[in-house]
Amino acid sequence: MPAMKLRLPFLKKTTSVNVVRLHGMIGTGGRSALNDAALAPVLERAFSKGKPAAVAISVNSPGGSPVQSSLIGSRIRRLSEEKEIPVFAFVEDVAASGGYWLASCADEIFADPASIVGSIGVISAGFGLQDLIARYGIERRVYTAGKSKSMLDPFREEKQDDVERLTSILGDVHDVFIQHVKTSRGDKITQDIDVFTGEVWLAERAKELGLIDKIGHLVPTLKDRFGDKVKLRVIEQKRSFSQRVGLSISDNVVGMLEERIALSRFGL
Repeated sequence: MPAMKLRLPFLKKTTSVNVVRLHGMIGTGGRSALNDAALAPVLERAFSKGKPAAVAISVNSPGGSPVQSSLIGSRIRRLSEEKEIPVFAFVEDVAASGGYWLASCADEIFADPASIVGSIGVISAGFGLQDLIARYGIERRVYTAGKSKSMLDPFREEKQDDVERLTSILGDVHDVFIQHVKTSRGDKITQDIDVFTGEVWLAERAKELGLIDKIGHLVPTLKDRFGDKVKLRVIEQKRSFSQRVGLSISDNVVGMLEERIALSRFGL
């Protein structure tokens, strides 16, 4: 006969908060990149496992794909509203560009005094290699149907029409980003025009501009909010066997290089 469990209804159940780490570049490539497909099961567990009182997202990202940022952020908001569970974001080194997009999906944003926040802008970078191949006698041959099909070919001279088209697209994406921030932050956001220029700030100035709510760290803030006995449970992405035994070295190296280049823009 199985042993009976003694239930004491007057004992208060421990409050729990699930924590998700959103660290790294945002994009579709590489095993280490943050993207909606990989994070979907993680976020689903975060909002359901143990009936949490809240979900905390630890953000440390220089940004990346605007589409993946939007997809991840929309999933966070959708789950928060469906489950009626608040979300708190805690910025570590940086929440810039797409990283700030993710942070701004939270109900409240906290940051370390030295955290870098902002970069609400859009960037596209590349190389012009036409002189390099000409030096070695290499001729570029491209055949297209549609005059814009070979836009911004790095092996050909830059065309002003192509630059104007790209600039227009970047401007449209920037407008989407701005609207997201205004919707997410509401009347917290300042009317200071510099907020949307792509500039970055340390946490105290970001607070003055309404980009974050308070200066604070994850553990003490959550203990202050939910009590010293709050249980913090980290929800992580399940790794494949090759990742666990270190067989994905090339992907990890490339991912680390990309992230290092992106972070260097912010002096990190």
